[in-house]
Amino acid sequence: MKQITILWADDEIDLLKPNVLFLESKGYRVVTATNGQDALDMVRSQNPDMVILDEYMPGKSGLETLEEIKSSFPALPVVMITKSEEENIMEEAIGSKISDYLIKPVHPKQILLAVKKNTDTRSLVTKKITSSYQSEFGRLGMSINSAATFNDWADVYRRLVYWDMELESSTDPGMNEVIAHQKHEANSEFAKFIKSGYPRWFEDGDSDRPVLSHTLFPSKIYPLVSQPRKVVVILVDNLRYDQWKAILPDLNEYYQVDKDELYCSILPTATQFARNAIFGGLMPWDIEKLYPKLWVNEDEEGSKNPHEETLLGNQLRRLGGEPRFYYEKVLNKAGGKKLSEDISSVITNPLTVLVYNFVDMLSHARTEMDVIKELADDDAAYRSLTRSWFRHSYLLDLLRRLSEENVRVVITSDHGSVKVDNPVKVIGDRSTTTNLRYKQGKNLNYNPRQVFEVKSPSKIHLPRANVSSTYIFATGRDFFAYPNNYNYYANYYRNTFQHGGVSLEEMLVPFVVLEPRK
Repeated sequence: MKQITILWADDEIDLLKPNVLFLESKGYRVVTATNGQDALDMVRSQNPDMVILDEYMPGKSGLETLEEIKSSFPALPVVMITKSEEENIMEEAIGSKISDYLIKPVHPKQILLAVKKNTDTRSLVTKKITSSYQSEFGRLGMSINSAATFNDWADVYRRLVYWDMELESSTDPGMNEVIAHQKHEANSEFAKFIKSGYPRWFEDGDSDRPVLSHTLFPSKIYPLVSQPRKVVVILVDNLRYDQWKAILPDLNEYYQVDKDELYCSILPTATQFARNAIFGGLMPWDIEKLYPKLWVNEDEEGSKNPHEETLLGNQLRRLGGEPRFYYEKVLNKAGGKKLSEDISSVITNPLTVLVYNFVDMLSHARTEMDVIKELADDDAAYRSLTRSWFRHSYLLDLLRRLSEENVRVVITSDHGSVKVDNPVKVIGDRSTTTNLRYKQGKNLNYNPRQVFEVKSPSKIHLPRANVSSTYIFATGRDFFAYPNNYNYYANYYRNTFQHGGVSLEEMLVPFVVLEPRK
């Protein structure tokens, strides 16, 4: 472990020798200076981890030295020590972003506490988190092995996301490998659960069926609309539960969380299927039968979701009469800005539904652009990129305005995505669909043990292109690749984020109700 270096600048440093020796006895390396200019030179030459700075020194004062240090090394922690308790000096020092402030005479243990707080915090937190996760590891493993219902899996996934986010700042790479392995183990068991349980959810009288895409509006959203409060539903395409948790801190100033739940995306976990099911209140097979002009087949060109507003209107009429709602799909920054500026005129109806496509575009851009791939190298980085977008987006500005209007907000998604790294060979003809996590076709050749296969799509209420169509879904971190030019495509798509298949990240989708803070 690297020894921590402390630079202590004080014109009376000789009188402070006992304090210096005390810090050295605790394992710290202490270098000293007696004036501001020497301190500046030593910051550049010694690269200290922290600076202890006296306010009153000959030549450059402590505040002048502090200002120059921060201009070149803004992240370097500086603890200011002074004999004065004057408020203006404290305010000036604090305004210059000092890390701590002590009044002379200082006790050695005060100095030690300030040093630990500013240099050891990360390692101490890492040790605490690592220890806590090690204690939880066994219990979480037992929960994974015993999970028998959707609610069991929702609990497992919440806990996995919690620990994944807690450990993302850990300096111990071994623990990150452990949580990654436990996530992989959970997805393997979850795939078994889906293979055995998912088809039963479409049988009459199945009491274990969770809220699915096509039942989200009637069971979760329409009851809110029935109340005398305006509701804005914001559907962020491809938003995972961990990404929701990453942006939540930026909303705490404006909202309190009324509900933070998980519902289950239908298969395939792709926009054409899941989002049409949400707005239609019907499974894709039923949409195709009841509203054939509103269903776009996979082999047709253009958008696969051009009729969401019409589907939503039809669903609301089935639920309770003539609907009054506003619908808009936000595809770019200009659209987001215009919507945020016009929100007062938009929320004149009881229900407003907004679709934001940024996270889905980010996922696709990461596959195609090396720069984005490097920025979002893993789940933690993917969350960070989402958080950065959100903090600088017009969506956050819109949410601020909605809180001022005392509007109840629902945030949800249609499906998530999973990072894939294991190519699985599949052979199909020209009519086979192109998605990497699921395939539909009439002449598919694959290893049944490697996929979740559905030979009778009507059993899970999916349309089929022809009588002999079969659906297959990738599980865990697998993705489908054709034997032709196999190595090129396997390498091109390895370590990209995909959706359409079976995983906790794709199927367990956030459903959140936010109440404005008074």
